[in-house]
Amino acid sequence: MRLAEVDYRIDVFTDAAGGRRFAEVSDGAGRSGSATRGWGRVYVALGAPPRWSVQVPHPVADQGTERLGARVLRGAPGGVMVMAGAHRTAGAGAGPGEGGAGDEADDGDAGGPADMAHRTDSVFHAVITELARRGLPGVQLHGFADDSIPGTGSVVSTGRGSLAVEDAERLAGKLAGQGVEVCRAWSDTCRLAGRTNEQGRLAAEHGTRFLHVELSRTTRSGSRRLDETARAITYVTERWSRAAP
Repeated sequence: MRLAEVDYRIDVFTDAAGGRRFAEVSDGAGRSGSATRGWGRVYVALGAPPRWSVQVPHPVADQGTERLGARVLRGAPGGVMVMAGAHRTAGAGAGPGEGGAGDEADDGDAGGPADMAHRTDSVFHAVITELARRGLPGVQLHGFADDSIPGTGSVVSTGRGSLAVEDAERLAGKLAGQGVEVCRAWSDTCRLAGRTNEQGRLAAEHGTRFLHVELSRTTRSGSRRLDETARAITYVTERWSRAAP
């Protein structure tokens, strides 16, 4: 699927925070006066070939993951951010919010029609499919309420595959160095390990590296915490940016 064929448009802008140029690929339907279709956006760092992606399947619902994604995108060259365009409960008859039950969908059955982590019939998944086909590794950001897994600040997983275990170790080590209690899903039994995540399955099928990162509400609260978490993830994406896919 070519995005131009479904009325997506491209804009180029300069990021005020760092002076770097990015391309924004967004739904053109909303600009023509009709309602947005909730198909999401893609941001591509310019000036270097695409080398890796950061994926935000539940913006707003997993509070702060969209802001964390932007920080991660800025952190290393060659990044692509793929962000869903609707709240994860849209169309499911549930009100917005963040709680343990909703976030636990990553360990069980598929969520609602706007749960991009568990659907393959979406622009979000189509874009990530193309990135995986090109061999780009990806990190997907999620959030959980503090009382869902008491005492745990993050769950780091490689999804269905195991190619990214070394990357996961590096990320977990950096988070632990910031005082975050990390459950390492490749060696421990962890809740919210993303085993049924569709983009994780896709990465395993294509033989590309994939990290599924769950973060507690506290770990995502405030600019300082977001900056620290972004630096930990950037420790991995910087390595990805130097490796040809």
